[in-house]
Amino acid sequence: MLRSILIYFSQADWMRRLVTGWGIARKVALRFVAGETLDEAIEAVKKINEKGMLATLDQLGEHTENADQAYSTTEDILVILDAIEQSGVNAGLSVKLSQIGLTLDQKLCEENLTKIIERAKTHGIFVRIDMEDSECLEPTITMYWKMRNTNGFENVGMVIQSYLYRSDEDVAELLEADTRIRMVKGAYKEPPEIAYPKKKDVDLAFDRLVEMMLQRETVNDGSVNHNGESWPPITAVGSHDEARINYAIQRANSLGLTKEKVEIQMLYGIRRDLQEELAHDGYPVRIYVPFGTEWYPYFMRRLAERPANLWFFISSLLRK
Repeated sequence: MLRSILIYFSQADWMRRLVTGWGIARKVALRFVAGETLDEAIEAVKKINEKGMLATLDQLGEHTENADQAYSTTEDILVILDAIEQSGVNAGLSVKLSQIGLTLDQKLCEENLTKIIERAKTHGIFVRIDMEDSECLEPTITMYWKMRNTNGFENVGMVIQSYLYRSDEDVAELLEADTRIRMVKGAYKEPPEIAYPKKKDVDLAFDRLVEMMLQRETVNDGSVNHNGESWPPITAVGSHDEARINYAIQRANSLGLTKEKVEIQMLYGIRRDLQEELAHDGYPVRIYVPFGTEWYPYFMRRLAERPANLWFFISSLLRK
């Protein structure tokens, strides 16, 4: 119930205006967001790299309202890619397709995404297409296949959400092309007709899908270094749930996979202790580093995911 309320709040304009008007809310949000500017985000990535971890940069924002906004966001993302190259940080890029026109015009989105992945390719940077709510799911996967099959890009991967019933089929199809997949549970409110309503079933699906990815890794004849570039492995475990992470690690070990074949991906500002512990143990750990002024929906979804985040927010307000 609480999770549903917070996800509703993440989409409510009136609550956005209320929360973003609190100075303390912005201060607390910066625990989960690496600043509002690209320079701040690059500095955050440098600190992450110094601790032996990788990063993925993401400029926050969803559902642009017109073509001009989609073009402007695309130009911003091209600047991010140039900044990654110029700064020398070890980071990839994550992009939500609704930022660059998916819900407006799919041809517009395809044009913008092609520019982004082409620029990333020139810099040797890997691009992960993020997953949004179910309305964006089918066109997002379609856009991924256009980038792979029509444009021939290999420096691109996908995010899949384990709470959707269809994810087994989607993962099986994506693995046929050795797609680099980031598996997450899912952070949007979806109806029970298309998504598991119970956490235990979402967890079981997560483990089952990770098993499929690991099995594919055992027969994959490519390495993490692809054509001289360092792409992520097929299996990326996007979770802070230690049970899910431990399952992936144990299954990888039993299958004889080396540590570099399982990348653990975690969010900026959450479970830093576990992030550093896993990196110290020799596992590739990649931190998802969001930044930008459009932090409100992302922040609310983080509160919805873990009660500890919500209590941290409330206690900060009370201390104020």
